[in-house]
Amino acid sequence: MNLTISGHHLEVTPALRSYVTSKLERITRHFDQVVDVKVLLTVDNQKEKDKRQHAECNIHVKGSDLFAESAHSDLYAAIDELVDKLDRQVVRHKDRLQNHHHEAAKRELQV
Repeated sequence: MNLTISGHHLEVTPALRSYVTSKLERITRHFDQVVDVKVLLTVDNQKEKDKRQHAECNIHVKGSDLFAESAHSDLYAAIDELVDKLDRQVVRHKDRLQNHHHEAAKRELQV
């Protein structure tokens, strides 16, 4: 899995990087065919403090691309919310890939 963490108007510290990687392990635990993950962490220069920290993520998995974003006043809370959204998307994608329609058992004719 290729992981890219970048910051916009923000320096990605080692503590922030380790927090993101530890949270993204939950996604790879549910679906192991993750090819590429790109995380972008931004801080907007808004007047209001609410929803100022943004986290967005693109995940390339076998079969499709998944995208989620979240905004919060705290960057760590935004990352938590982002991973929750991505986890739901990955689980739903995995369920779609699996075939749940099994063939009926063939009955043998008794003579």
